[in-house]
Amino acid sequence: MPSILLYGAYGYTGTLIAREAARQNIPLLLAGRKLAPLQQLAEETGFPYLRISLEDLQTKALPPEMNGIKVVLHAAGPYVETAHPMMKTCLKHGLHYLDITGEWRVFMDLADMDEAAKDRNIMILPGTGFDVVPSDCLAAFLHQQLPSATHLELAIRTDGGLSRGTAVTSVVHAKDGSRSRVNGELVKEKAAQFVKTIPFSVGKYQAASIPWGDIVTSWYSTGIPNIRVYAAQPPKMIKQMKRMAGLSWVLRIPGITALIRDRIIKSITGPDETTLKEKTSEVWGKVWNDSGVQVEARVIGPQTYALTALTSIYIANQTAEGNWKPGFQTPSSAYGADLILEACEAKRELQEVSVQSE
Repeated sequence: MPSILLYGAYGYTGTLIAREAARQNIPLLLAGRKLAPLQQLAEETGFPYLRISLEDLQTKALPPEMNGIKVVLHAAGPYVETAHPMMKTCLKHGLHYLDITGEWRVFMDLADMDEAAKDRNIMILPGTGFDVVPSDCLAAFLHQQLPSATHLELAIRTDGGLSRGTAVTSVVHAKDGSRSRVNGELVKEKAAQFVKTIPFSVGKYQAASIPWGDIVTSWYSTGIPNIRVYAAQPPKMIKQMKRMAGLSWVLRIPGITALIRDRIIKSITGPDETTLKEKTSEVWGKVWNDSGVQVEARVIGPQTYALTALTSIYIANQTAEGNWKPGFQTPSSAYGADLILEACEAKRELQEVSVQSE
């Protein structure tokens, strides 16, 4: 009988997770609102399925199909809309909560439920995928090398396209600009306000500042008070991001975001199988302290969505087998900086330890 419920199972990333679980022979209960895609995925994977809405999970008794479920792996975004109701269900019924969000506001909201989760003796661990497993683990590793670090920079490089869920989430949050952590506080910034050249393994890339989940999670993991995250982008894209920063008011017009969301759903699916198998992802990081000592490292792993499937099912299985910590956790606080190396075929390279010149 499955002990892990995968909600949003038939979405692009949910399907990848279900297929990986089937490959590893880790049983799941597939769940979501739509019957036809659930039945199709159940037939492909051999897993049982449950048609149920978030509202029913909140307001009704758990159905008998959920007997034995210990862990909910939530894969139905945008999480700013869905995480809270699913979390309330998990608190009510004493179920561990995992998700694949990359939304910094969701990390903040779920962190506020730390005491409630401890009272129920359950774990809350959002961000079990590319955002934020490799970056959070890299941050924790860098902090181990330099415990006195006061600043952390992270930069991501990805190959392949977006799923429709990621694209919709990006639109939902585009009007809010970017964020960094400065002296322990989250500070609002313009989109792509900071641009930096990053020495990735495949060469130097320009990267623009983004509100990646580590502005919350790596702060919890390391306590480093100054955190900024960048994403590698072509120069033309960075210029476009800067121009669009001045037009964020357009997304606040009633109906505009919904219109863009509908068009995305109709036009985007996600990376194809060749991309998933052949492309890679990379996270570069640097920490430094007030004495000028700095440390650089990077993690190179599978393509982002392929990585998400691997790390999510690994964490869900660990949790179901009893390896978990109560309360709000990050990937590295629950499973250590080496989690990314254990969950998938990733490699970590310590690049440089040096002292900045005056």
